[in-house]
Amino acid sequence: MADLKRADDTILSVRNLTKRFPIKSGLLKRTVGAVHAVEDVSFDVHRGETFSIVGESGCGKSTTGKCVLRLIEPTSGSVTLDGQDFLALSGNELTRARHKMTLIFQDPYSSLNPRMTVSDIIGEPIDIAGTYPTKAERDARVEEVMEAVGLDLAFKNRYPHEFSGGQRQRIGIARAIVLAPEIVICDEPVSALDVSVQAKVINLLQELQESMGLSYIFISHDLSVVKHISDTVMVMYLGHEMELASKEELYANPLHPYTKALLEVVPRIRTERIQDKRILEGDVPSPTHPPTGCVFHSRCPHATERCAAEVPQSVEVTPGHFCSCHLYA
Repeated sequence: MADLKRADDTILSVRNLTKRFPIKSGLLKRTVGAVHAVEDVSFDVHRGETFSIVGESGCGKSTTGKCVLRLIEPTSGSVTLDGQDFLALSGNELTRARHKMTLIFQDPYSSLNPRMTVSDIIGEPIDIAGTYPTKAERDARVEEVMEAVGLDLAFKNRYPHEFSGGQRQRIGIARAIVLAPEIVICDEPVSALDVSVQAKVINLLQELQESMGLSYIFISHDLSVVKHISDTVMVMYLGHEMELASKEELYANPLHPYTKALLEVVPRIRTERIQDKRILEGDVPSPTHPPTGCVFHSRCPHATERCAAEVPQSVEVTPGHFCSCHLYA
């Protein structure tokens, strides 16, 4: 994996990120195995861009985002944020660095405290960080952010159950940007919303990105949404990086058999009817016992003996377009 843009634009650099959850058994809780959630993933995020991670459910997308943010501690690898070794930070240094990177949760229904008002939910990061010394300044910032995400100021003292899913997600977005972060990790931010609301939330995210200079890590299984919002796309399967390229290159010229299969599933209108979907054959293997060699070989129509025996390395097939497949080795 290498930079797709200039190195001086890099705000976040992830190298060889790995997360394995131990499986314990017996009275002594001995480790008897591991769930291979993320394996040797590397990528860069540049200032002002949207870096998307796509793949089927259970492929490690959300775990990657949580490891980057250290909501889950990685097993190994490195995360460099603004030139700092983010994984080495602790105490006050870690708290300050975390102000630069926030998270929008997938479910707007369960991610908001039902006992807190809108003002308190949005203002909670301010209260924890202590960035505004007076209540008047704190409240003014809350109101400023509410207006930025399209929430009526009359909603300040209402509770989450009084709002629709789209409004609740706007509250979550406001909470995520209230400290003016540099990176926002968007973990399936529209998957729980109606289709009619999804476009409005995506448009809001793009408006905030332009006005605040935000960088996004956008996690999604929906390739049509990803195509609309992304600059760079990384495709994951069973915890591994399969392909990485600019959005234009990936959608125009997909290389990995898995990427091609994902794109075939996306509905396309042809001659006034939806094209038939072709679904990948077989089931996703267990991350507890992943296949040897290329993890996709058990479902790949081009698999050879080499694919079952040898893990493919990420190769730059064309400038800025990386693929982990023996077809291009």
